[in-house]
Amino acid sequence: MAIIPISSISLHFEYDLVAARRRARQIAALAGFDEQDQTRIATVTSEIARNALRYGGGGRLEVGVDERGGSQALVLTVSDRGPGIGNVEEVLSGRYRSETGMGIGIVGARRLMDDLQINTGPGGKGTTVVMRKLMPASARPLTQEAILKIVDELARQRPESPLEEIQQQNGELLQALAELTEREEALDRLNQELEDTNRGVLALYAELDEKAESLRRSDQVKSRFLSDMSHEFRTPVNSILALTRLLEEANLGPEGFKQLGLIRRAAEDLESLVNDLLDLAKIEAGKIEIRPAEFEVWNLFSALRGMLRPLLVNRSLSLVFDDPEGMPPMLTDEGKVSQILRNFISNALKYTEAGEVRVSASVSLDGQCVTFNVADTGIGIAPQDQERIFEEFTQIENPLQRWQKGTGLGLPLTRKLATLLGGAVGVRSTPGLGSTFWAEIPIRYSGKDVAPGFELPGSVAPPTPANLRVLVIDDDDTARYTVASFASRPGTQIIQAENGLTGIARAQTDRPDVILLDLMMPGIGGHEVLQRLKSDPATASIPVVIVTSRFVNEDERQQILTKAVDVLYKGDLARETVTRVIDGALAKAG
Repeated sequence: MAIIPISSISLHFEYDLVAARRRARQIAALAGFDEQDQTRIATVTSEIARNALRYGGGGRLEVGVDERGGSQALVLTVSDRGPGIGNVEEVLSGRYRSETGMGIGIVGARRLMDDLQINTGPGGKGTTVVMRKLMPASARPLTQEAILKIVDELARQRPESPLEEIQQQNGELLQALAELTEREEALDRLNQELEDTNRGVLALYAELDEKAESLRRSDQVKSRFLSDMSHEFRTPVNSILALTRLLEEANLGPEGFKQLGLIRRAAEDLESLVNDLLDLAKIEAGKIEIRPAEFEVWNLFSALRGMLRPLLVNRSLSLVFDDPEGMPPMLTDEGKVSQILRNFISNALKYTEAGEVRVSASVSLDGQCVTFNVADTGIGIAPQDQERIFEEFTQIENPLQRWQKGTGLGLPLTRKLATLLGGAVGVRSTPGLGSTFWAEIPIRYSGKDVAPGFELPGSVAPPTPANLRVLVIDDDDTARYTVASFASRPGTQIIQAENGLTGIARAQTDRPDVILLDLMMPGIGGHEVLQRLKSDPATASIPVVIVTSRFVNEDERQQILTKAVDVLYKGDLARETVTRVIDGALAKAG
C-alpha cells in the first residue's frame, strides 16, 4: 500500500531543521504517540535532517502513514542530493566512520525507531532514509478522515519561533537529565542493597560452614555413641542368649521351655537391633571391612533356605528359591550379600499374609553384575514411600505394622552394604499387589582386597586330656559363668579370674592348658594381659583364645593372632563352638 502523505518540509537552511523537528513532534502528538515517543521521533527527524543538510547539500522531509500487515506506522522520509553512502551495511552496523562524522546519527536513529532503511539513488547520487515508528496500541486508527483532520490541525496551528522550539528542546533535555539522575540514584541504591545482600550472603555462608562443622562433629559423636553403646549392649545380650542355650540342656518341662523360648526370641530381637546399630556405626565410621571370597549363588541360596525356614510360621505362605542355573561364581563378600538378602526376605515374610516370597537371581546384560530379586505378594508400598523406607528409623503406617515390630534400620543398612560392595538396591511395588526388592551386586568386588579371616586348620584335634584345665578371665560375672559352662566337660577343670591381674597370677600358679581371655576389662585390658602372658617364660607357651563382644577389625585381629591362637565372638558362643576352639588351640600348642 502506498504511503498516505501528511506533511513535507524543504531542508535548505538551519532554521529548516528546527521546523522539521517541530513538525515531526506535532504530527506524532496528533497521531496519538505519548510524550516519550514524540521526543524520540522529533530527535531522530532532527538528526537525520541535519545529515541531509550538512552532508547532502539539502533535501526534503516527508511525513506520512503506511499500513503493512494490518498495522499502521508513521513514516518519515528524508532525502538529499548528496554523493550517497558507499557501504550501507557498515553504516547501519555502526562500523562506518566518515571524515565528516556521517553515520553516527543514523546508528542512533535506528535504535529509536522500529525500522530504518537507507537507499542510494541512481549512479550513486543522493540518499534516502526511510524511518518507521509503529502506531501505539492505545491510539485510534488513522483513517483517511483522521489524516485530513491532522492536516487541517497543522494548518491552523500558530507557527512557533525557533527560540520556542529550542526552549522546548532544552526542556526535553532537562527532563531527560532529571530522569537519568533519578536512574543513577536508583542504581546507587540498588548497588548498596546488593552490597548489603552480598555481606549477608557471606555471613550466611560462614554460619552454614559453622553449622556443617557442628553437624559433622555431632555425627561423629553419634557414630561413636552407637558403636560404644552397641558393644555395651552386646555383652549382656550375648550372655542371655548363651544362658538360654545352656538352659535348653536342662529338663524344664513344657511351660519352662515355652518361657525360655520367649526369652530367647526377645534376646534375639534385641541382638538384631544391636547388630544393625553397630553395622551402621561401623559403616559411617569407615571401619567396616570387606572380605571377598569366591562362592556359588546356589550355595548362598541353600544356606538362606535353611536359615530362614524357621520364620515360615504361616501355612498359607511359602518361601521359594528359584534355581540359579548357569550363574557364574561371585568374588565378593558372601556374608554381606547374605545379610542384604536376609533383610529383604525377613521383611517380605513379615508383611505378606498369604501367597509366596520368591527369591531369584539373574546376570546383567553386560555380564558384570548379578541382580537378586525378592518378590512377595504382600501389602505393597505406595510410590511416595518407596524411597522413604530406605531412610533410617522410618516405618510406613499399615494395618500389618500394628503387630509387626521393627526398628527401621534393616533397609537403610542393606543400601549401605550394597554401596560398599559397589552395587545398589531398590524396590518396585504396587500397593495391594506386592513388592519386589532388588539388589544389584558386581560379580567381582573391585575394591581393595582384604585378607580372609583366620580359619582353624583342618587337622584333627588331639583327644582331650583327662585333666584339662581351662582358665577363664572375664570381669563380667554372667559372661564368665557362660563361657565356663560351655567350656566344661567331663575331665575338665575350670579356673575363673575376675580381672586381668588375677588372671595373670592364676596362669602363673595353676599353669592351665588353655586360657579364654576377654578384651574389655577394667584395670588392665585383654591386650596387656596377653602381652604379659607371652612375655613371661612361665606362661608363654599356654595357648590363649580371645573371647570378646567388641568388634575387632582385620588389622587388630592380625595383631592379636601374633600372640593368641584364635578370636571368638561372644555372640557365637555355643558348646560345640567353644569345644572346637579349645581343641583347635590345644592342637596348635602341640
